[in-house]
Amino acid sequence: MPDHRPQITDDFAKLCDIVAKLRGPGGCPWDREQTNESLVPALIEEAYETAEAARAQDHAHFREELGDLLLLVVMHAQIAREIGRFDIAEVIEQVSDKLIRRHPHVFGTSEASDAGAVLKQWEAIKREEKKADLHYLASVPKALPALVRAQKAQCKAARVNFDWTALRDVMAKVDEELRETKEAIQSGKQEMIEDEIGDLLFAVVNLTRKSKVDAESALQSATDKFIARFNRLEDELKARGRKLGEAELGELDPIWDEIKNQE
Repeated sequence: MPDHRPQITDDFAKLCDIVAKLRGPGGCPWDREQTNESLVPALIEEAYETAEAARAQDHAHFREELGDLLLLVVMHAQIAREIGRFDIAEVIEQVSDKLIRRHPHVFGTSEASDAGAVLKQWEAIKREEKKADLHYLASVPKALPALVRAQKAQCKAARVNFDWTALRDVMAKVDEELRETKEAIQSGKQEMIEDEIGDLLFAVVNLTRKSKVDAESALQSATDKFIARFNRLEDELKARGRKLGEAELGELDPIWDEIKNQE
């Protein structure tokens, strides 16, 4: 594969210059008003849109979304530069140094024979770097979506051997939490119900992880499937001269089952 580094350097510098101009005198009024804080929702939205394009394997859309995400990274760094915090060069230097430091099996003399060994080594180096943190899981961001955060916490715990070996033990935990959730519902105590449903969801996330399934992707797929089936149900109702909200569950259920059977 040819080396495109000079072109990449030029193109990246061009992007940085464009963003600086947008933020500068005579630039775009909207861009000039933005702050690191005001751009956080856009950063999260673009990250989700990038993930969606990757899952869909829509390569042209994926390339576009990566560009939008890169734009926001450069914009955040430009704003930080203007207020004297850091610039994009420091961002690149820091992440480059981190990659080299945390991959001694590539850039140093240590060995890691498989992905599991790499992750354990990564966590060990990370703990050494972040000695100021009081606890190992302190680095799991609270801002993550709940499913993602749960799976990340479980993955990190597993890297220090806090994990079941057998899948049957994980499934038994799901059964246990489901039983406790049923008992809580029977009690009628709302606080207990919420607590037990949370434990059940956490156990199900653990089951997805141990089954080598991404919890967020699995739920997204299930939701997409539900919406597609519901759209077909709505179309069928229209074909029968009926509307959503008019039909009772006794009429809707057979249509739903028919749609599932057709799939």
